[in-house]
Amino acid sequence: MIYELKYLRENYFQHTMFELINLVKSPWHWSVAGILVGLTVPALLILGNKHFGISANLRHACAACLPANIPFFNYEWKKEVWNFFFVGGLILGAFLAAQFLQTSGPVDIHPNLANDLAQSGITDYSSLVPQQLFNLENLFTWKGLFFFVIGGFLVGFGARYAGGCTSGHAISGLSNLQWPSLVATIFFMVGGFVSANLIVPFLLNL
Repeated sequence: MIYELKYLRENYFQHTMFELINLVKSPWHWSVAGILVGLTVPALLILGNKHFGISANLRHACAACLPANIPFFNYEWKKEVWNFFFVGGLILGAFLAAQFLQTSGPVDIHPNLANDLAQSGITDYSSLVPQQLFNLENLFTWKGLFFFVIGGFLVGFGARYAGGCTSGHAISGLSNLQWPSLVATIFFMVGGFVSANLIVPFLLNL
């Protein structure tokens, strides 16, 4: 009787874990992620009076690593050290998801988007990013220069020049009714629409 109960308990545990893993690996509606990210803002405010943001960590890292007497980096960065743990958790979570929770099938995208990308030679959706675009060979082409080097610089410079990125302004700033965050978010959206519909199609055909 004892062995039967032990077997049933172990079997129930294994079945529960199997169902849980399948639930995590199955596609979720985008609103779930939106709600969880949105709840991060009040959680940080309630737990430690902290403001949610990602791009500010670049400034904190520079302040910690650059001993030069630059006014922009002269502040008490150690008070913001919790941000490094937050970003570290994002990186760790992304790694675990990519290694253990990725499905075997290709990434499912809208058929209209697939047709538009196919016209630019993007047809491989076997990984999280299209390998025909994100590879070392492309890094040394005009396409790679604009996408990775110039694009990366503009994202980093723009986030610092605007005083925050999409998370700091669109999520945290708007929830605090900050007028600069509303202006920044409007231009984030305008820039995204222009890039997606005009700039990116042009660059893909270089």
